Amino acid sequence: MERPVNLAVQLGPLRLKNPVMVASGTFGYGQEYADFVPPERLGALVVKGISLKPRAGNRPPRIWETSGGMLNSIGLQNVGFRVFLEEKLPGLRALAVPVVVNIFGNTVDEYGELAAALDGQEGVAALEINISCPNVKAGGMVFGCEPAMIDQVVGVVRRQTKLPIITKLTPNVTDITVTARAAEDAGSDILSLINTVAGMAVDITSRTPRLSTVIGGLSGPAIKPIALRQVWQVVGSVKVPVIGLGGITSAEDALEFLIVGAKAVQVGTANFVNPRVTLEIIAGLESYLRDQGLVDINQVIGTLISHPP
Repeated sequence: MERPVNLAVQLGPLRLKNPVMVASGTFGYGQEYADFVPPERLGALVVKGISLKPRAGNRPPRIWETSGGMLNSIGLQNVGFRVFLEEKLPGLRALAVPVVVNIFGNTVDEYGELAAALDGQEGVAALEINISCPNVKAGGMVFGCEPAMIDQVVGVVRRQTKLPIITKLTPNVTDITVTARAAEDAGSDILSLINTVAGMAVDITSRTPRLSTVIGGLSGPAIKPIALRQVWQVVGSVKVPVIGLGGITSAEDALEFLIVGAKAVQVGTANFVNPRVTLEIIAGLESYLRDQGLVDINQVIGTLISHPP
């Protein structure tokens, strides 16, 4: 008989049965993967990003496979918050798993309106703020690139909700510890990182971009070393818990993020390749603990042994 092990983690105000979450935009609204992954097996389910009004997204082509990853420029296509509340959330309420709603807007006020609309909704465990969006009132500057903008967005969401707030950080900055501290100071309970890395690809025959928007977001195994480095830096710079993501495809990948200090991980692009990857990662974490003679995943978190310079 296998010795029982504990995978439960405390993620700020959230208690998760295990540290494996799914990343927003890679798991639909939860039900799309139900034939492959019983949602209640997950630590938490993060739904596709929601905006005030429905969005059709960008015109094709908007996905391009790359070496070790994928470029995407979906354009945050979604049903809008009213349809989400009426058609998606009722089914999510029945699931025995914390549901995190990812929100985004084009202005600070839109973030506040969404937070107010979702506050107190049965079945919503937390909000994840996507700040990798352009502020249309500030000439298109991405919210997450400027500490003052982060302060405004997180601040307005904090004032509008009692729900735990997760702020999802963009890697496309000079020093991610600066933006991480700004999110923490503004009232974020948890940080998640990283979002996609800006990139592009070119068709050498037609000499045109592979994406209709020219630039897209790179995800997948190619960005894991960047993500791991930034998670390690942020863990050492803030007091709030951190969720690590970026290129996780296996239990070994997840363990790297946990060892550098992430309290939980999100699995994204790998869901497209292997719909059952999250279950395999959870099983792999259990096996690792047994192989190491450990009984609790918290004995692994933040145990990186730094080498001398």
